[in-house]
Amino acid sequence: LTLKPAKIRGVESNGMLLSERELQLSDEHEGIIELPEDAEVGTPAADALGLNDPVIEVAITPNRPDCLGVHGIARDLAAAGLGTFKEGTIERIKGAFPCPVPVELRFDEAHANACPAFAGRVVRGVSNGPSPAWMQQRLRAIGLRPINALVDITNYISYDRGRPLHVYDADKLQGAIHARMGREGESFEALDGATYAVNGEMCVIADDSGVLGLGGIIGGESTGCTSETRNVFIESAYFDPVRIAQTGRALNIISDARYRFERGVDPDSVLPGIELATGMVLELCGGEASDVALAGAIPEPNVIVDFNPSEVKRLTGLELPQPQVKSILNALGFWMSGRGPEYKVAVPTWRPDVSQPADLVEEVIRIVGVDSVPATALDGLQQVARPVMTVAQKRTRLARRLLAGRGMSEAVTWSFVAREHAEIFGGGQDELELANPISSEMSSMRPSPLPGLVAAVQRNAARGFGDVALFEVGQAYRGERPEDQYLAVCGVRSGTATLIGSGRHWSGDAQAVSLYDVKADAVALLTAFGFPEDKLQIARAAPEWYHPGRSGALQLGPKTVLAYFGELHPSVLERMDVEGPLAAFEVFPDALPRPRKASRTRPALELSDLQPVRRDFAFLVPEATEAGALLRAVRGADKTLISDVSLFDVFRGAGVPEGEKSLAIEVTLSPREKTLTDEEIDAVAAKIVAAVEKATGGRLRS
Repeated sequence: LTLKPAKIRGVESNGMLLSERELQLSDEHEGIIELPEDAEVGTPAADALGLNDPVIEVAITPNRPDCLGVHGIARDLAAAGLGTFKEGTIERIKGAFPCPVPVELRFDEAHANACPAFAGRVVRGVSNGPSPAWMQQRLRAIGLRPINALVDITNYISYDRGRPLHVYDADKLQGAIHARMGREGESFEALDGATYAVNGEMCVIADDSGVLGLGGIIGGESTGCTSETRNVFIESAYFDPVRIAQTGRALNIISDARYRFERGVDPDSVLPGIELATGMVLELCGGEASDVALAGAIPEPNVIVDFNPSEVKRLTGLELPQPQVKSILNALGFWMSGRGPEYKVAVPTWRPDVSQPADLVEEVIRIVGVDSVPATALDGLQQVARPVMTVAQKRTRLARRLLAGRGMSEAVTWSFVAREHAEIFGGGQDELELANPISSEMSSMRPSPLPGLVAAVQRNAARGFGDVALFEVGQAYRGERPEDQYLAVCGVRSGTATLIGSGRHWSGDAQAVSLYDVKADAVALLTAFGFPEDKLQIARAAPEWYHPGRSGALQLGPKTVLAYFGELHPSVLERMDVEGPLAAFEVFPDALPRPRKASRTRPALELSDLQPVRRDFAFLVPEATEAGALLRAVRGADKTLISDVSLFDVFRGAGVPEGEKSLAIEVTLSPREKTLTDEEIDAVAAKIVAAVEKATGGRLRS
């Protein structure tokens, strides 16, 4: 719209008379804007209307809720030497009559912290018209739209003191006003015009008619103050910041009250806030105030920090005299007491972010200026730094390097899997379900990295890469307790991704992966961790997601399981839509005994100068006998001369009685001092036969 001279009803006009609404200054449109009599033509409208007040935008970090009001910012500026802080006193207003609206807290013990303190009072006989021009001007300057005097007063105090308040039309309240948890099925229409449904984890303000609003977030339309309001109820309460944040996120409500309460409003401002609001209501709207009704108890943080001013120099290198440190802290609202060198510092209730000496040092340096901190070189090392990696970190790094060297690729999968996949691998408990999962395919904490690796194999196969060898080193979860979290090293081999390579080769046909490939991977890991194969026991103890006849467990003794290996069960592959064969292993580094104290000396490598002697034995043993039991018996027959034992044949058939099998082994004898005679070799052979017969009931095959 361009204003220019024009004739209206034959009279030339050089301008236009405007209302505040036409200039978008407010909703007022009953009359035109009246300018001062001394206003000169050509003066900028902002100057003539008093709209040129400078506005400073301040970015407040979440740890400084005290600076969400002009009062808190002024305190910091004054401490830094920019002006004098005017604390001001809030006059306590004596009530002329008891509060006619009962104030109550109705929480069970589990939710008592939702609203520890709820205060209110009634002011009767008010006249709720427009707020004064100075207040409207200040509210507009910060982007707020003036509504009426009662509402504008609460908004003004919220921005001035960082203390959110709420006003109700007292004549619209039914019975006692109380704070409680919401109930399923309840809803209310809020001041923003939307209707919100509440649940049992949300703190609401209610009366006998139902929900009036969400405590600390937004009020309801049904009890809002209008120009017809004659009796007003002023609310000042303290709400749990965590619950406020959760409720606000759940309902997607953004309000000035929520913004302040979820960061932490000063609990000690409950009563001063209601007194300040009462004084302004009486001054601007008239009326008569009741007594203050308080339900609950106002929290008293009472944080005391032991502080030595020398910490400033120790942590920053900046040397400040003790009186200056004390002066800065006092200006910020802290109180130092004592005679030193250790002082007691009382932390003000509006500073929930301060709890330790380093926080106090930060406050001092913040006021002095970070640019005052000198550049100080670190002290030189007095000795060569020793390795600081833990055993778990060393094993994790070793596992990654070793498996990569065995031709496997590292994968990093999500710690969350679909519940049906978690159940396949022994997980899926209710306590491991996520309350707010990213998707239904990531709803449960993984019981093992295997579900993610198997899914990765499936995705690779769908894209034409069916022969893959993947591993992952990561955390897994058996339950919700800290001890139920454990480290796992897992790997999978699919298709023809064996130890000697994958795919076709001129030297022969490609071989499918088998349990022996993943067993070799697991044994190689445990050997690298310091547990050679001859100390490991193989047991049929693999869990149900492995093929029962093509799997096993590596144990240290009868109870300590170090690893599982084998082909995955066909039903697992079917449920996860994966084509086999697929072999996997799981190694548990946390189950390994800690290594003994490190020694600088290493045992010498002892190699015999004499020719080793090798002898073959074939034993008939019961069908149920495991080869591992026979090998352990042979190794223990003569630990001095027997250096190696290996199984090279298993036979069932002609010449072997039914219910038995033949196990053929090669035994290597390594003499140290002299060549063995036939008699000495025969004596060792006799020990071997006797040891096998005692341990397994086996006998030499003739």
